[in-house]
Amino acid sequence: MLGRNKKQSPRAKAGAADTLISQEAKISGDINFTGVLYVDGHVKGNINAEELENSLLTIGQNGYIEGEINVPHIMIFGRVKGDVHAIEHVELMADARIEGNVYYKLIEMAMGAEVNGQMVHRDEKPKLLGHHAASSKQEKSKEDSPKA
Repeated sequence: MLGRNKKQSPRAKAGAADTLISQEAKISGDINFTGVLYVDGHVKGNINAEELENSLLTIGQNGYIEGEINVPHIMIFGRVKGDVHAIEHVELMADARIEGNVYYKLIEMAMGAEVNGQMVHRDEKPKLLGHHAASSKQEKSKEDSPKA
């Protein structure tokens, strides 16, 4: 049985995509993925990685995303209209165009890339949305509530 090496870096897998959205594809709706996602089509919705360590999103030269991106490793050749949250690393190629804020831990930006928004450096990883956020809100409300 062949198993995936969980320790393999996204850069090592950059040549092989687990999921491909081709140039002719148009998708409306959110995408949640693990592994490597390559988008060369048009996605109108948010893109989220379920694996916060090894997931990689590559937006091809013809790729266009309208929505928020939350992925640890991101390579952008195309366009994004929305905020980009690179939990680990974002690489903006020469033709990359972003209309929105870019949140990153590490960034590489080629000459010619454009960001029309704020670029915000973040040292710590954000907490997962969902039950973790709800439980921390409950704990905070317990702390803030008056004691009898």
